[in-house]
Amino acid sequence: MPRVSPPVHLPLVVPDGKAPLRHRIAEAIVEQIRLGHLRIGDALPSSRVLAAELGVARGGVVEAYDELAASGFVVAVAGSATRIAAGADTAARAHARPHPVAPAAAPTPRPHTRYAPAVVDLRPGLPDTALIAEAPWRRAWRRAANTTPTAGSVDPLDHPELRRSLAAHLRRNRGIALIPDDLVILPGVAAATRVLAVAAELDGRDVAFEDPGYHRARRALVTEGARIRPVPVDGDGLPPHLLADTDAAVYCTPAHQYPLGSRMPVARRAELVERASAAGMLVIEDDYDGEFRYDVSALPALRSVDGGRDCVAYLGTASKILSPALRLAWLIPPDPLRASIAEAVTVCGEGANAVSALALSAFIDDGSLTRHLARTARTYRARRAAFVDALRRKTDDLDGVHVAGIDAGLHVVLSLPDGLDDAAVAAAAEQLGVRTTPVSTQLAGDQGPRGLVCGYACLPESAAGETATVIAAAVRQMVAG
Repeated sequence: MPRVSPPVHLPLVVPDGKAPLRHRIAEAIVEQIRLGHLRIGDALPSSRVLAAELGVARGGVVEAYDELAASGFVVAVAGSATRIAAGADTAARAHARPHPVAPAAAPTPRPHTRYAPAVVDLRPGLPDTALIAEAPWRRAWRRAANTTPTAGSVDPLDHPELRRSLAAHLRRNRGIALIPDDLVILPGVAAATRVLAVAAELDGRDVAFEDPGYHRARRALVTEGARIRPVPVDGDGLPPHLLADTDAAVYCTPAHQYPLGSRMPVARRAELVERASAAGMLVIEDDYDGEFRYDVSALPALRSVDGGRDCVAYLGTASKILSPALRLAWLIPPDPLRASIAEAVTVCGEGANAVSALALSAFIDDGSLTRHLARTARTYRARRAAFVDALRRKTDDLDGVHVAGIDAGLHVVLSLPDGLDDAAVAAAAEQLGVRTTPVSTQLAGDQGPRGLVCGYACLPESAAGETATVIAAAVRQMVAG
């Protein structure tokens, strides 16, 4: 017999007012959480049932539930009810709102004010998975589940469906001319970096690496024996003139330098490819969040620059556009390395999950990924604007503090004055309730810029002001000594 969920009754009182119905319903539910009448894990009534109880149109309840999910108060579980999310009670008691509100002047926190434990996680690299449309996502996984998986061999020509789908996607969205056989599917960027290191025989050789730069990619190269040669980045990313004759490869993130957030200009991209091509140097282009850019024009991937096919290895990932849980990345190796890559994939045993690959292929093929990217770009743009505006307002009186890296990606950087310990500022912010990442953790050594890397993808606009206030308070606390 089919399983029938017990009816859920919620004695909700929705206040009158001029605010949209969805806002009033969402706020009434948050109030029930704050009062303890709804607890973590409790199921909400179906939208149809609650609409009938309130005597309102079902669309208003559906929109209220969507609003609560987007702001993190509830989670919609596939095949189950919509339930109160972990941390919702803390947020409700802190009077967090489920939707944007007009900003109000907030007093500067007193030095000894007590705050709740950290509930706002701004660590970079975490997209908002609640924005994935449920129906097409389930449909993609049903299609994948109805396909018999392969025997589990590790082969660079595995996952033909996903390679075909991605080839079309990358041509449209990143301007890269390729065919499906150009692509290799791997279980993450770190795995792709290791495969490249083996294929290019980087063991014992120098690799020019952005400093600060992505520490996991640096670790993957070191694991395969490469010698990292840190290259300080500037406001335009990695300077090509700092490459050395001894460099066998160079790693960079031109679309949105990690972590400082600069975009490499076209002229510098062309110079980098030209220098690398002339020197027989491998360029590892990590395009980790290149799909997201705001109010700026698209710039060509290094792979699509003249000469790029011969020296650029392009890396992309599903981690930022959908979820890190998919464990899927794609590599387009330079033409001279294709045979070596095939051997390295087999030797390293870096095989991606076949079912995940089929599901992503289905999600791309029916247009769902294109619609998802359009929807998330709008949402992330609004969240970025609210957070950047709040940070600027809360820190405009602090010398040497400014917001950078705002044109693309899913994080910004709050640059700090010289000599200020960003690890100490991050620790102070976490004590006050906000978790960030110090720039210094991405440095190869002790010297370099200082700041806080703040991912805003999961930060509701309504929480931007309070979050910025806490970060500013932490900076003031450390400046005051």
